[in-house]
Amino acid sequence: MKKYVRVNIVDAEPMTRGDYNAFRGWTIPADENPNDEGYIIWYRKGKEDEYISWCPKKQFDEVSREIEEMTFGMAIEAMKQGYKVARKGWNGKSQYLTLGTEFTYVDRVGKHDAIHQTSGRAAIIFHGTFGEQVGWLASQADMLSDDWMIV
Repeated sequence: MKKYVRVNIVDAEPMTRGDYNAFRGWTIPADENPNDEGYIIWYRKGKEDEYISWCPKKQFDEVSREIEEMTFGMAIEAMKQGYKVARKGWNGKSQYLTLGTEFTYVDRVGKHDAIHQTSGRAAIIFHGTFGEQVGWLASQADMLSDDWMIV
C-alpha cells in the first residue's frame, strides 16, 4: 500500500450526517448516527468539475486548516492551483506571491526558454509595492510560519 499527502482547497460548512443524507436524498443506514457532527465539503476544480462529500468532524479537523492558517507548503500548493498567497504578518498589505510559468530570457545570442530540471519553466513571483520580483526566496521564518493565507 502506498502513502499519499493530499492538499485540497475546498468549501466546507458544518452539517450532521443525517442532514447530509437528507441533502443527498438518501436514507441513512440503520448502523449510522444521524446526529454525528461533520462537514459537507465541495471540491471544485473549474465550473464543471465538482465533487461533494461528507466528512466526520474529528477527521476533518485533523487534516483541515482555514485559509488564513496555512503552512508554507500549503501556500505553494495554493499557488500551483492559481491562487495568490501572502502572510498575515507582512507589512505591505498589497504584497502577495503567485506562481509564474513559461519564462524566457534574452541574452546577446537571442531568446531562450528559462527551464530548470525539476521545476520546469515556473518560479515564485513576489508582487510588492515597488513591482514584481521573479524568483522570490523565502526566509526560514516564512517557511516555518503557519500564517499563510489566500488573498
